[in-house]
Amino acid sequence: MPRGQRRRTHGLRREEVAALCGMSADYYSRLEQQRGPQPSEPMLASIARGLHLSLDERDHLFRMAGHNTPSRNPRTDHIAPAIMRILDRLADTPAQVVTLLGEALLQTRPAVALVGDETHFTGLARSIFYRWFTDPLARRIFPEEDYPKHGRIFTAELRTAYSRLGTDSRAGQIVTALLEQSSEFVALWSAHEIGIPRSDTKRIRHPDLGILELHCQALQDPDQGQALLVYTATPGTESYEKLKLLSAVGDRQPHL
Repeated sequence: MPRGQRRRTHGLRREEVAALCGMSADYYSRLEQQRGPQPSEPMLASIARGLHLSLDERDHLFRMAGHNTPSRNPRTDHIAPAIMRILDRLADTPAQVVTLLGEALLQTRPAVALVGDETHFTGLARSIFYRWFTDPLARRIFPEEDYPKHGRIFTAELRTAYSRLGTDSRAGQIVTALLEQSSEFVALWSAHEIGIPRSDTKRIRHPDLGILELHCQALQDPDQGQALLVYTATPGTESYEKLKLLSAVGDRQPHL
């Protein structure tokens, strides 16, 4: 949170808690005063994320609100408090939390400026693996000559998730859909490639800044089946200077 006025007591103000949880201060006030509607499951998940709750604390929150507790398998969208604390310290760095299926759960503002808002998708389109083969706009952030490499990597990573989560999982749904919709995916899936190493260097195409050569480091959370991706550039390079301009160009528009 940005540094605000001097505080008389410790803790966050009501408006700050509301901002962290992705809701209006008025809605949060009504929840506090038991005047608002029963929070939905997505809203409870947002509250748990904003307050950095542990899984046990999140489950207790859901039960208090009259909902069943979410499952604790690798499909969960709950982000571990430790990952959230790290992400909080990366406010000026492009970083995002993604699932095994390439679903973006949370992004810093510089990440949105770099690659666009990847958290607003619904259904199978939440997965970059699915979007890559069904939505041409999903490829806009990479140079065209890098498409074959990313297609192979995404297919291999989807196969790993498919093997881990099973045919009845969301991974299975994505595979089934792509086998019906994309001949490119069919060819790559038939190759049975696994464990294709990702390069530490990734080229990102930005509509205002051009090509940025960035290092993409991943901090894995195997218990949650998630990874924290952090994009950096070598100091003194052109890409390093371009990264510093992200805050000036603003959020990347969805179709750029």
